[in-house]
Amino acid sequence: MPREYQFPYELRHLVYFLEVARQLHFRRAAEALAVAQPALSRQIAQLEKAVGAQLFVRSRRRVELTPAGRAFADRIEPVLRSLSAAARELKALTQGQAGHIRIAFTGLAMATVLPGILREFNQRYPGIRLELNESPTAAQHAALLAGDLECGFFHPDAGGTPGIQTRLLLRERNGILLPAGHPLARSSALKLKDLASTPFVLFPRSHNPGFYDRILASCARTGMTPKIAEEVWPRANGIGLVRAGIGATFITPSEARNVPADVVFKPLVGQAPESRLVLGWKQTPRLDPALSAFLSVAGGNSAP
Repeated sequence: MPREYQFPYELRHLVYFLEVARQLHFRRAAEALAVAQPALSRQIAQLEKAVGAQLFVRSRRRVELTPAGRAFADRIEPVLRSLSAAARELKALTQGQAGHIRIAFTGLAMATVLPGILREFNQRYPGIRLELNESPTAAQHAALLAGDLECGFFHPDAGGTPGIQTRLLLRERNGILLPAGHPLARSSALKLKDLASTPFVLFPRSHNPGFYDRILASCARTGMTPKIAEEVWPRANGIGLVRAGIGATFITPSEARNVPADVVFKPLVGQAPESRLVLGWKQTPRLDPALSAFLSVAGGNSAP
């Protein structure tokens, strides 16, 4: 054992000493500790010999701490309190009542299911700290596999990602978000071919290849090739460019509930790309208890 961890006394000596220091009475301390008074006296004598200092002044009427005893008590009490807290914290960790979870999300998640999940989870597990970061799908995949995230909310690829387990939370057809002054803004519903001359604001394909390709496939099936004016991320920036009149963008009805008044959401008739949102985590033989608790809450808040 390393020299710095070698002590001439045991933990029980410290517990016995601190109880006598609190009670300043050997009999009452022995009763509180459920030990015989002579045994307690021997333990204190052993501790005094080990530390090389008298800790108590004893008389028939009273027990007092010496200056060395007071200094020792001041040092020992926080140590024992910390050890007691460590045991409680470990128990909470193993029971999924404490811990730290790193979570990434896309704009679709924050606009739909994630706020409700976070609200319920914080109410049920206030001892678990959540670290949240917005991140594109591709970056989440890499971070999950590297162990830099516990779970993420993202758009799945067609064949899934090896090593990552997912749970479907949402699938929803996209509509179109237009500037309020766009010539098609007053139409009740649109087809993709109606937007052949309208520029689009999309996102870099490398961020979310699955959804990007579904957009192009839907357009191709209608014989239309989208004119891409800008590719930006995150989603809020794309909406901002629509507000600026740069172009239109694809968005789900759930996302469109809280868009500003200077843009207009229109549903699509016929072909429309579908957004899919999953909760994903790295496949492992045994999940961390805190992550298991989060997955249990998220599973109850998924949308059809």
